[in-house]
Amino acid sequence: MDAKNPKSENLKVFFIKLISIFIAVIILINVLFNLIIADKMKYFDVLFSLTDLENRKVYGEKVRDDLKEILKKDEIIKKEDKILLYNLYKKLKSEFKEIER
Repeated sequence: MDAKNPKSENLKVFFIKLISIFIAVIILINVLFNLIIADKMKYFDVLFSLTDLENRKVYGEKVRDDLKEILKKDEIIKKEDKILLYNLYKKLKSEFKEIER
């Protein structure tokens, strides 16, 4: 009987360690999920909330207000961006001309 007692004691310690490690891993996964993914979920909540009519109205008003503020500015686009957009426009225009031929 003395021979079985140390083995059962070792087995008991093994299971205690196994359960502790398992709980620690679960806590670690939970913390990592909350730190990394929870912030990203806010964006999904906004997208999913657009199905409600009231939320669409609120976001529509925000977009209108932002557009009004932008239109009040003297220059909406920086000069460098204007040049880039114009060059892109010319490039696209030439490619569309090739399609027509």
